Amino acid sequence: MATNTTLKKTTAETTESAPENVTTDPAPRRAATVVGPPLGRGQEPETVTLSHHLRIDGTDYTPGARILVSPDYARRLRGQGFTART
Repeated sequence: MATNTTLKKTTAETTESAPENVTTDPAPRRAATVVGPPLGRGQEPETVTLSHHLRIDGTDYTPGARILVSPDYARRLRGQGFTART
């Protein structure tokens, strides 16, 4: 049987050597932006998966891209066949 020769630190030693205010997330997460027309009052954004290439506000979105849009815009995209069937 092998023995471990490293010494364990006591809790007092551990708290003294631990740095304070350490964040594990290197960059703050941004809220996902709604593409296209803005949300109306009280509306929640919908996630749609595109089935075709689409350019919205000068940004190209490829087929399979998942974007957040207003419910009204999602309905229009579905009606025009731009969303994937899921």
